[in-house]
Amino acid sequence: MLDTKKFGELLKKSGFSFYSGVPCSFLKNFINYAINECEYIAAANEGDAVAIASGAFIGGKKSVVLMQNSGLSNAVSPLVSLNYPFRLPVLGFVSLRGEPGKPDEPQHELMGRITTELLELMQIKWQYLSSDIQEAKHQVEQANRWIEKNQPFFFVVKKGTFGEEILRKKSLSSHSNQVILMKKEEDQLPVRFQVLEVINRFKDNQTVQLVTTGKTGRELYEIEDAPNNFYMVGSMGCVSSLGLGLALTQTNKDIIVIDGDGSLLMRMGSLATNGYYHPHNMLHLLLDNHTYDSTGGQNTVSHNVNFIKIAAAAGYEKCIYIHNVQELVSTIKEWKKSRGLTFVYMKIAKGSKKNLGRPKIKPHEVKERLQHFLRGNTDGGVYK
Repeated sequence: MLDTKKFGELLKKSGFSFYSGVPCSFLKNFINYAINECEYIAAANEGDAVAIASGAFIGGKKSVVLMQNSGLSNAVSPLVSLNYPFRLPVLGFVSLRGEPGKPDEPQHELMGRITTELLELMQIKWQYLSSDIQEAKHQVEQANRWIEKNQPFFFVVKKGTFGEEILRKKSLSSHSNQVILMKKEEDQLPVRFQVLEVINRFKDNQTVQLVTTGKTGRELYEIEDAPNNFYMVGSMGCVSSLGLGLALTQTNKDIIVIDGDGSLLMRMGSLATNGYYHPHNMLHLLLDNHTYDSTGGQNTVSHNVNFIKIAAAAGYEKCIYIHNVQELVSTIKEWKKSRGLTFVYMKIAKGSKKNLGRPKIKPHEVKERLQHFLRGNTDGGVYK
């Protein structure tokens, strides 16, 4: 059995101090250590945890994700369509519930058999974590070498690997909504391209724009490709979790997250996580056209959802319904002055720009260019 604190200190020496995850009884002592001794973000689901850790990595922190193997399936989308194309390494710990030959619950049986096969299918390097501290030290060194090559690495953790670590009591923070502005007039429904042009005007050397997957990112790229833009591909629903990780590690930057209704509906639990950890430097813009525009224009169910009330209940400091481009301008101007975790909702017209192209820059180049920007190389480095 590993001395959990000693193992955690090994990770600290290798630079790992930022954690995000979802609880598992096999990992409870390690999670307790992360909460006691490090920066730990409790995610609503495992996919969000991967995105949060990835955002923190972009922001300059080597990151760890913790999950039960049943939740590994929830993390598949970001692992294969965010971490793989953008070359975003995270150090993962996944429990082996349902280990063959060991008694366990029926819902863990199949996942127990395929956990390591699933990692291999995702081209993720992995090892069973040793319960011997000296062997575990060598394993951490090996894992760190893969991380430094921008490749994720996972440890598969069997029951009883971690020794007891008592969770110290911590007071829960509470964030309540201070400003809520609901709909009060007719929506003007501007086209998304026009809205993105307006948002982009406020970009400066203190601003990072993270934009959701699909045509939203493609339109922003066409308006202006810039080193402080991040165009999501795949990993639908993860953009605000990526923004949370980045905002918490780059507190001197303005993090603007541009989301879509289909995307946010897919991972609405992220609103609760964002509201709890409450980064003062994050503006979350939701552009709602009631449509899955990038996949053929099918309807979403967003017409039946009051996102303003949900975000307010989740703890966003300000939640603002805007009706037109003029209100968008004044709202962003005010946020630039006052900050605070803010959710802005705007209805837009269906459809996208005709003959819309695709980014010619590779995803990993987008990430590397943004990292150059965050380090102060605002010309975007070699990818200008």
